Amino acid sequence: MLGGRSFRPAFLPGVAALAAIALTLSLGNWQTRRAEEKLALGRNLDDAARRVQLSLPPSPVNVRDYEFASVSARGEYSARHTVLLDNKVLHGIAGYQVLTPLKIAGGDMHVLVNRGWVAAGTRRDALPQIRTPAGITAVEGVAIVPSSHIFELDKRTEEGIVWQNLVLARYAKWSGLKLQPVVLQQTSAAADGLERVWARPDTGADKHRGYAFQWYALATTILISYVAFSFKHTA
Repeated sequence: MLGGRSFRPAFLPGVAALAAIALTLSLGNWQTRRAEEKLALGRNLDDAARRVQLSLPPSPVNVRDYEFASVSARGEYSARHTVLLDNKVLHGIAGYQVLTPLKIAGGDMHVLVNRGWVAAGTRRDALPQIRTPAGITAVEGVAIVPSSHIFELDKRTEEGIVWQNLVLARYAKWSGLKLQPVVLQQTSAAADGLERVWARPDTGADKHRGYAFQWYALATTILISYVAFSFKHTA
C-alpha cells in the first residue's frame, strides 16, 4: 500500500513490459560488446605499432603474427587484377578504395595492397583512371585481416572491377592468384594520386557506447512506467 494505492500488476502488460525490457537490454549489451571489440582492435593496433616492422616473405605467413603489424613488401604490381571497393566516402565525397595485388619478389606469392582512395567523379559509369607504379616497388603499411563474414542483401557484389565488399577467398578465386592472408593497407607515399587516410579500428566506439546508454535508459523507463501504472487506487 502506498498513498492509498496498492501494487496490482496486470498479467498481459507485465509480459509485454518484460519482453520489451529483455529486448532493449539485449540491444544495449550488443552495442556495449561492439564498443569493446573496437577498443580491443585499437589496442592491438597500438601494440603492433610498437613492434619492429616485418617484411612479407614470398611464402605464406601466420595471420596471428602479422595482423595490425607494420609491414613492408617488395615486388611488382599486377595492375590488371585491380579492383575498386565502392561506397567509400572521404572528405564528404563518394569514391573508391583501390586494391592491387603485389607479386612479392622471390616467388609467386601475392599480397593484396589497399593503395588508397580516389573520388568517383560525377558519372558512375565512367571509372577513374588509376596510375599504377611499374617495375619493382617497395610498399609499407599495416597488415589488415578483412572479415570473411559480411552481411550482403544482394548477391551481386561484384560488377566488373567494382566490388561492394572484399572477401579474400572470393578475390583469390576471381583473380586466380596465390595470396597472403592479409591485406597491406598502404601508408608509404607513392606518385599515384591516391589519398591514404585510414580510420582507426576503434573509430565509433563512443557512438556504440552512446547507443548502449540509450537502450539501457529505455529499459529503465519501461520498468519504471510499468511499476508506476501497476499501482492502483484501492476500493
